[in-house]
Amino acid sequence: MKILFISRAYPPIVGGIENQNYGIGRSLSKIISTRVMANRSGKKNLPLFLPWISVKALFILPKYDVVLLGDGVLSPIGFFLRFFYPKKKYISIVHGLDITFAHKKSCLGKIYRSVNIPALKKLDQLIMVGQETIAEAIKIGIPAEKCVFIPNGIDSKEICRDCQREDLEKLLSISLKDKKVIFRGGRFTKHKGVEWFIRNVMPNLPEDYIFVAAGGGIAGKTAGDESYFPKCEKAVADLHLENRVKLMLNVPRPDIKIIFNACDLYISPNIKTPGSMEGFGITAIEAAACGRVVLASNLEGLKDAISDGENGFLLEPENAEVWTKKIKELLLEDSFRKDFGEKARRYTIEHYSWDKIAKRYLEVMENVNKS
Repeated sequence: MKILFISRAYPPIVGGIENQNYGIGRSLSKIISTRVMANRSGKKNLPLFLPWISVKALFILPKYDVVLLGDGVLSPIGFFLRFFYPKKKYISIVHGLDITFAHKKSCLGKIYRSVNIPALKKLDQLIMVGQETIAEAIKIGIPAEKCVFIPNGIDSKEICRDCQREDLEKLLSISLKDKKVIFRGGRFTKHKGVEWFIRNVMPNLPEDYIFVAAGGGIAGKTAGDESYFPKCEKAVADLHLENRVKLMLNVPRPDIKIIFNACDLYISPNIKTPGSMEGFGITAIEAAACGRVVLASNLEGLKDAISDGENGFLLEPENAEVWTKKIKELLLEDSFRKDFGEKARRYTIEHYSWDKIAKRYLEVMENVNKS
């Protein structure tokens, strides 16, 4: 079996889908004949990439058995190729936004509902990154039998580093003596809960607790989620938390690794947001792989990433009292965090390493090939 993997989002562009597509493309290539054709220039290049890859794939597809699409945005390409090569197998990875974008009340949302969702229904198999994504997909009419859950994976060797506290101090340009650092990675969108955490939890935490939020930016004119970075900045200013909250935009991957490996606690305080959702929660398992204790909202795809008591703890979303209490409890117990962090690291590597996830992808593709 030979696989043609098409991705519209790929490194060096920084982002969750980019890392996921890179991880599965690289891991599949180790165990099966796989060709990766990817857009490495970000959203600005999509108007050129999409027609180019459609035509290119049309000519080279006779050499391949399976077309694997990196996300639901590419589903019309699968539908197009199937018209010419109906005996090939067409599979798409599906993230949370691939489904929730259909609810957008914009022109693009309407086009997506009319084009991409029907195209997804026509593919042979949909690999969903979260159980909540499957539930939402079924609500909009995607057959349940087409959906299979496979979580995102991680490369622990890529993310884990032997970082010292001094490295983090240099990066943040502040002294961390007698301080505790809470970290939240990921894009600055509403559902990530950064603004909520700043406004509702940070004022209740001790003065020596520092909160760092770092991640990719979102263009002002984007088809996806609204950028909440300005609102996070306003929350910091409104509450005069400039000395205790550090917001970092478009941070290079090497610097993100320093924060992952040198922070005291990792949080994913997601909140329920109509029209958006957390498909999985890759940063949560990246933090756990680095031996950090993870606190995550008991919500959407985070429930697939974090197993309560195994590689982190699930907390009630938007309950500031619960979050405040648990953070204080954990940051007072250095020895517990060290022991639990090691347990979380082992659990996460055992369940989410890319070599294991790639084998699950291959099993799905082989079963489709037999149908």
